[in-house]
Amino acid sequence: MGKNSKTTGSRHGLQVVTLCISTTMVLVLLGMVVFTVLTARNLSSYVKENLTVTVELGDNMTQQERGAAYNRLRVRPYVHQITYISKEQALKENNEEMGTDPQEFVGFNPFPAIFEIQLSEPYANSDSVLRVKKEILSIPKIAEVRYPEDLMDKVNANLSKISLVLLVLAVLLTIVSFSLISNSVRLGVYSRRFLIHTMKLVGASWSFIRRPFLTRAIGVGVVAALLAIIFLGLGIYGLYVLEPDLLTIIGWQELTITGVSVLLFGIIITAVCAYLAVNKFLHMTAGELYKI
Repeated sequence: MGKNSKTTGSRHGLQVVTLCISTTMVLVLLGMVVFTVLTARNLSSYVKENLTVTVELGDNMTQQERGAAYNRLRVRPYVHQITYISKEQALKENNEEMGTDPQEFVGFNPFPAIFEIQLSEPYANSDSVLRVKKEILSIPKIAEVRYPEDLMDKVNANLSKISLVLLVLAVLLTIVSFSLISNSVRLGVYSRRFLIHTMKLVGASWSFIRRPFLTRAIGVGVVAALLAIIFLGLGIYGLYVLEPDLLTIIGWQELTITGVSVLLFGIIITAVCAYLAVNKFLHMTAGELYKI
């Protein structure tokens, strides 16, 4: 009798470990999708806000007019950041980059003074930039406004495709993860189906019968989520070591949302799967239990 009890206990323990491992693997995948979606959103903002609009100033613009134009543009909602580059600074940067001084060939500084404007994210699209360009050109003595139109269109198109792919992947992975975890939980409940029927015969309420199964499933979900968070944390740290610039698109908010999402997924999915699995056997008669 003791030997049978020990064997049964070992079998249940192995089922719990198997469920924990499989749930951890699924939660790692779900966490990766959540993290990728969040960082893709930040990457989208980062890329859009680093698309530069170059405003070329007329040579006859006075210092007072330049200051007025700068102050006017600085407070506009479409301006994320504005930088003034003088003719002398532009020449110096060119000389450092190219190693030659164009003044030696043309006899004068050919570079105009410019404003470099990084647009706010909502305005980093072709339609909005056309309106922005029109407004900037209405400022007196602005010679020209240039921006990478083709690059902007490609960035917006690619980011839209990536967002759609990640959304579809997240939905599919959620369905697959629910199926995998549900099968693992159902196997654990299946081995104790006769115990469930016995408790029904002695008058135990369905909520009383479900309680230990739900408690164990939620416990497994919490442990699996914590393990998944550790694995994800190690993976993100590895990415940071390889590429420290990732901190520009990864912040504590994204890390916190990912961790909380994994924990909630772990609890909700395991609890729902256990609830459905136990209910299935609660609805069965004794004869049906022998046929499955």
